[in-house]
Amino acid sequence: MAACAFRRSIASQLSKVLDLPPENLIKSISAVPVSKKRHVADFQLSIASITEDSSSNHLAQDLQLRAQKLAERLKCDAVVSEISAGPGTVNFTINRELLAKTVLQQVLKDGSEYGVKSELFSTVPKQKAVVEFSSPNIAKKFHIGHLRSTIVGNFIANLKAALGHEVIRINYLGDWGMQFGLLGVGFQRFGNKEKLKFSPLQHLFEVYVQINKAAEDENTKKLAKEFFRKLEEHNEEMLSLWKQFRDFSIEEYIRIYKRLGVHFDEYSGESFYQEKSQEVLKMLEDKGLLQKTIEGTGIVDLSEKKDLSSFSTVVRSDGTSLYITRDLAAAIDRMNKHRWDTMIYVTDKSQSSHFQHLFQILKLMGCDWAERCQHVSFGLVQGMKTRRGEVVFLEDVLNEVRSRMLENMASTKTTKAIEDPMETAEKVGLAALIIQDFRGLLSSDYQFSWDRAFQSRGDTGVFLQYTHARLHSLEQMHGNEQLTDINVACLQEPDAISILQHLLRYDEVLYRASQDLQPKHIVSYLLTLSHLAAVAHKNLPVKGSAPELAQARLSLFQAARSVLANGMKLLGITPVTQM
Repeated sequence: MAACAFRRSIASQLSKVLDLPPENLIKSISAVPVSKKRHVADFQLSIASITEDSSSNHLAQDLQLRAQKLAERLKCDAVVSEISAGPGTVNFTINRELLAKTVLQQVLKDGSEYGVKSELFSTVPKQKAVVEFSSPNIAKKFHIGHLRSTIVGNFIANLKAALGHEVIRINYLGDWGMQFGLLGVGFQRFGNKEKLKFSPLQHLFEVYVQINKAAEDENTKKLAKEFFRKLEEHNEEMLSLWKQFRDFSIEEYIRIYKRLGVHFDEYSGESFYQEKSQEVLKMLEDKGLLQKTIEGTGIVDLSEKKDLSSFSTVVRSDGTSLYITRDLAAAIDRMNKHRWDTMIYVTDKSQSSHFQHLFQILKLMGCDWAERCQHVSFGLVQGMKTRRGEVVFLEDVLNEVRSRMLENMASTKTTKAIEDPMETAEKVGLAALIIQDFRGLLSSDYQFSWDRAFQSRGDTGVFLQYTHARLHSLEQMHGNEQLTDINVACLQEPDAISILQHLLRYDEVLYRASQDLQPKHIVSYLLTLSHLAAVAHKNLPVKGSAPELAQARLSLFQAARSVLANGMKLLGITPVTQM
């Protein structure tokens, strides 16, 4: 990583003056964000971060003075061409030709691994991570929250995998529970096997709506309870019908996830843990953690004072398991099966207390690894409606995205003839959806707007795709072989330097995202990169320039496109090459 070599060189000089090991200084030296003021240094050292008594509030003047004194003791060398003191920082400007040469060589050499090989990650141990995400309920509509879970979980899994961790992607389906009793009775009454085969999600939803209307009737409720009881007792006829519901639904989900560019290593579900949840109840009983209420339900006391001020219900009065019991069984089973180092659950924030209870019970059961479980929660999306009204299925969203994007493309004069407009529209539309979702903190609720998401200018996914396609066509037009022997003296204009400085920061952005699992850091970085590339594309023409200058600029744009594509892929976006 280009930034690593520069950080190390700066740290080496600092270590001699400060009498500190270079390793202790590297993380205190950060690349400076590109500024509209233009002339900014490339790296800065924060004085507060290397001051031993950093807990006390240093006066700004004191830090400023220390920065000045330190700057005066440092000397420029072959790597650093300028050193200055800022407010509480020492700023370092890298030799301009060395900056261009090192960054471009590194980006083109590392390709898709640029940034992830950085020494910032050298102290991070490689882990096996289980990521559970998406997890829709069979027979119920695919809630828009499931879409958020799908794209957020996919981002986390992509990021972990890119950083060299082993990732197991699990889709934990809502495929068990009393609603299947109701659905079974509904299918016997209103179902059609052909429709089930042809369009399982649609047909099961229709049946579910019809039987729900009939469920006011006591006899229907009784039949549903009876159906589910037989299902739990493994009655062959009931089980065979339930298995068809599940298998056909998974087949359709796989097809839809493929459109989203999402895959899973394992389709699991609550049904897997129906029997194992009984073993969990036995374990809770053996450990003296299971208590019975007057109503006959089984609970676990979670209060510190053991006064039941906080508890979790784990079994119904009739002995049947609950969602949390099945989750306990799933967590234990996954640890036995995968021996994971970290397990991440991606769901909306309304389930926060459920996961707090889950992790607390696991700890009480003696599972020390519960501390390595994490709930990544996200806020609610408001206002996502298709033209036909409310979103019922994930496919409704994908079709809407595609049709709106096709309209936009058809009405834009700059749109060229494209080989596969449907596929391009879908990829660009998905980018629009993902960027609007990932721009803020995941925990924030946000108001979805189709118009805002599909703007071709500004901070949108459409703009990222447009920039990528534009840079790609520039390469195609002027030869896209990797240029190794370029004259970096040709890349000294402020617009070129801004791109190079921005490329320097990529590993820090990845590191930050890996620490808090927030995609907004990468989104913000890529949007800035696209804006810088758009300005440079206008001001630094390749066409009509002298061959040496044209080659140097082309190399710069190649590097920008490569990093843009890498970041987009992490977010779950497939970069397009035409639009």
